[in-house]
Amino acid sequence: MTVRPGEAGNSRDGDSRARTGAGFATDMLGLFWAVGPDAISFLQGILSQDIEGLSPGQAARSFLLQPRGKLDALLWILRDEDRVGLITDATHQDGAIASLSRWRLRVDVEFHRDRRPVLDVWGPSDRLPGAPRGWRDEQGTLVAELRAEPVRRRLIAGRDPQQLEQFGAVPIGRAAVDAFRVEAGEPRMGVDVDGRTIPQETGLVPEAVSFTKGCFLGQELVARIDSRGRVNRHLRAIRMLGPDVPPPGARVSHEAKVVGELTTVAESPVHQAPVALALIRREAQPGNRVTVTWEGARAEAEVHGLPMTVRSG
Repeated sequence: MTVRPGEAGNSRDGDSRARTGAGFATDMLGLFWAVGPDAISFLQGILSQDIEGLSPGQAARSFLLQPRGKLDALLWILRDEDRVGLITDATHQDGAIASLSRWRLRVDVEFHRDRRPVLDVWGPSDRLPGAPRGWRDEQGTLVAELRAEPVRRRLIAGRDPQQLEQFGAVPIGRAAVDAFRVEAGEPRMGVDVDGRTIPQETGLVPEAVSFTKGCFLGQELVARIDSRGRVNRHLRAIRMLGPDVPPPGARVSHEAKVVGELTTVAESPVHQAPVALALIRREAQPGNRVTVTWEGARAEAEVHGLPMTVRSG
């Protein structure tokens, strides 16, 4: 069975089965490796994560920043004994490799794309391969645990989709993945955040940045904001209060002032409403009511923090 991105898994049945078991998507994530005697020391001086402080087998978030401190790439790091795996959005893998290569001066490090099938797996199922310590690469199959809450996410490389289906996983497409991402607060580079985004706006700094490791590319801006500054925007979830599904780019207003626009838009069965990600100005806080407008349409919504939580009652 061949799963084309964005086609399979858009049915409510597939989404429901993914949420109680597991769903997998193809062509969503890219995996490449930094190899060579200087791989770890090189990345230690470039990336925001403390690579040397990770133990082999650990997985952690990181940023690749521009020299002035804004985002260049969102990464997951897989620390090994003498190599480092880097996970990106599939569409930004080439860009991340190119950016890292620009700083590869007088160091012995190379970047190799992992040629195995890479699957983005969402859902709590324990029937699929797992890696409780973070990640493992055994017998040709790599499994990396990327998050546990509010929904489990794994990268599995080296297994064909048909093999995952034998464990009860179902194919899902972009629509289902987007719903998971919005609920979890997982931004996509080039869609929800881009080269104009400050790391603190993403809400991922506590997981992705080490303030004790020493210097890294773009550190000055991140450290300055952490010590004495604040940002004007934050990545938030927007939950519509009616059934209308607005398009990406719809404007979000609070007290008659535009405070942001929607980026990823999805339909959430958990929240029983359309939901979206948006970089929202700090005037609109979680719990505030906002108005979303697009092409002559208007709808009410509310701001949520990330990850989204389901209110009882």
